[in-house]
Order: sequence, then C-alpha cells, then structure tokens
Amino acid sequence: MASYLILTPPGVPNRSEVSDRYRDETRFIRDGFSWKAFLFPTLWMLFHRLWLHAIAAFLLQGIALELMRQPGFFAAGAALLLGVHILAALEGPHALSDRLVGRGWKVENLVSAHDLATAEEIHFSRLEQEPNPDIHPKNWDISATNTNTSRPGPSFGLPGYDGGR
Repeated sequence: MASYLILTPPGVPNRSEVSDRYRDETRFIRDGFSWKAFLFPTLWMLFHRLWLHAIAAFLLQGIALELMRQPGFFAAGAALLLGVHILAALEGPHALSDRLVGRGWKVENLVSAHDLATAEEIHFSRLEQEPNPDIHPKNWDISATNTNTSRPGPSFGLPGYDGGR
C-alpha cells in the first residue's frame, strides 16, 4: 500500500463545502519511489517546477558523466549518477509537496491506499459524511466511583481512574 498526501490550494472553499472546484484542484502526491523521477530526474523536476533541484541534478549528472570519461574514475562517476537518480526518485515527491506547502497549499489528509483512484474515493467519501456534533465537556457527566476499599490511590505509581497520582 502507498501513502498519498492530499493538498488543497490556497483560497479553495472549506472542506465541508464539497464543490467541483475543491475536487478538481485537490492534489494527491504519492509518498514513495517515483519511477519517472528515477528514469528522468532533471526532466521530472522541470515538469514539476522544481527549478533549483533540476539545476543541481543537471550539474551533478554532468559531473558524473565527466568523471566516467576519466580513466580510473568510472566507478565514482557511475555511483554519483546512480545516487542522483535514486535521490530524485525517493525525495522528489517530498520536495514537490514542500514546494506546494511553501506556496500556501494546505495539507488536508494522508491516506493509505493501493492506487490513486482508491485514495481519491477514500478522501472524498469522508468529506461527504455529515460531521458529528461536538459534545460539550459539561455534558460528560460520567460518574466513576472508586470501589476499591483495600487502599486508596493507584498502585505501582500508575495514574488512577480519576486522573490523579
């Protein structure tokens, strides 16, 4: 199962007012390994407007390719190139979510699901349910009497039912 981070843009209507705009602009970002970012790290970052990350990846890939051309440094260049690809695949989605949060997007939810369609179904089905009314603390009249007659207070330093020590 994968985890999906659910983000909504700034200025979107409230969660309780489920609208077409809310559904259309909500972003689901899969938290995990991204094959597209692994195979094409610089292009993936440019597509998602991670400009500085893309420049850094491009420069590191260029350095890695130049190292691979030098005699005796092929292994170092290959390791650097593989490292850039793996780092982009593992941390790319997190960098994307950080960029969106930095631009004012709100983190709405985190959903675990097998695929994107299931994650959307889970998230939007929770929105359409009626919210439960809050119970005011004054209505919490639950009387718990202590029937323990052997010794007052909790044993072994654990808190008692009344919350005291």
